[in-house]
Amino acid sequence: MNITLKVWRQAGPKDAGKFETYQHDGIVEEMSFLEMLDVFNEKLLEAGTEPIAFEHDCREGICGSCGCMVNGRAHGPKDGATLCQVHMRSYKDGDTITLEPFRAKAFPILKDLVVDRSAFDSIIQAGGYISVRTGAAQDANMRPVEKAIADEAFDAATCIGCGACVASCPNGSASLFTSAKIAHLNMLPQGEPEKYKRATAMVTAMDDAMFGACSNHEECEATCPKGIGVEYISQMNKNLIWGELFEHDS
Repeated sequence: MNITLKVWRQAGPKDAGKFETYQHDGIVEEMSFLEMLDVFNEKLLEAGTEPIAFEHDCREGICGSCGCMVNGRAHGPKDGATLCQVHMRSYKDGDTITLEPFRAKAFPILKDLVVDRSAFDSIIQAGGYISVRTGAAQDANMRPVEKAIADEAFDAATCIGCGACVASCPNGSASLFTSAKIAHLNMLPQGEPEKYKRATAMVTAMDDAMFGACSNHEECEATCPKGIGVEYISQMNKNLIWGELFEHDS
């Protein structure tokens, strides 16, 4: 298989970037997308050219490290999958594939396809934990949780923080990420005492990190590799309103 790669190349955060076009041949359709980039980088190194910088780690769709815009879609053409889970059989001989980094004000480009997603860390640090005393491990684990609630909390907890939701949103909003991180704690009895405080703190951190506002385009849900739904954003907004009422009353 032979393809044309149009790749965004940018040497550093303060450098001007541009698309560069390459021809890549001898691709085996069983290759994963990242394996295809590995092979191409070997060719660039052999030619004395700087390889394409891209993020990766587990290559199993778990860690959330990989990701870029592939032909305008976060993580590429496959629904419910990260970029490392896409295989070259999704493309055909002669295709042109355009690669560019996740673009958002809160995700500055570091190099080529690599962006700084540390803004997500600031949101987690603001409240993505439980600080109330729940007793020893065996006591906390003995708290009864209805299966429906446990399942929904687990669905929210599947967020891997890849940033596809931000990159897909026309406003660069992190509402889906933030609401999922809030929900998987707020829905459990151990996290309920701090749910309003947690929602307020994490949304404030999201705003401080210069993410955009949600305007219900739902592009985030469409491109989330874990299928997380926008209903968590509604829950987050509800917790925010109740949190403001309680704070005002106090």
